[in-house]
Amino acid sequence: MNNIKLLFALCLSLLLTACAMGPQLAQPNQLRSPTPIQDNSGSYMSPYTSDGVLAEWVNNARNAEMGSSIGGMAGAYAGQKLAENIPFFGGMLGQAVGESIGREVALEMAGGEEVIRGSSDISFNSLQDLAVWMYVNHSSHPHYQDALNSVMSIYPEMKTNYMQYLYNASAGAGVGY
Repeated sequence: MNNIKLLFALCLSLLLTACAMGPQLAQPNQLRSPTPIQDNSGSYMSPYTSDGVLAEWVNNARNAEMGSSIGGMAGAYAGQKLAENIPFFGGMLGQAVGESIGREVALEMAGGEEVIRGSSDISFNSLQDLAVWMYVNHSSHPHYQDALNSVMSIYPEMKTNYMQYLYNASAGAGVGY
């Protein structure tokens, strides 16, 4: 009986140690802020202007989340239909189609590429730089979640990579490792 208790305590301590050793997210003030491009010539537009307020397109893009969801549903349906004919690749192709349609709908609801570029005076060439810059400089902003959701609607790859970008930056800063 004592051996079982000892084995249980050992397993529990290993589990707790493994949890404590996982990646940790740095606080915004612990990370170095990427340097933005001070115009709209980059590939990814900032939802914040240089004076720290939300860009005009963010208000429009709040509605884009619904459009993005519609696109995702259309893609899922397309994937289902493709899957009937192409067993393995149909679902993956349908997801890609859904993301593409969702992005197009989100762009249209935000006013189009021209409005987004026209109302942005900060941009980035890397989505990771945009994510880390937003986190470091604006995560305490009262409308940060709206801004992040807007960026995720316009740049769907941000949805799946946002936390990884922040963990990468945290690891680079030596936090939690």
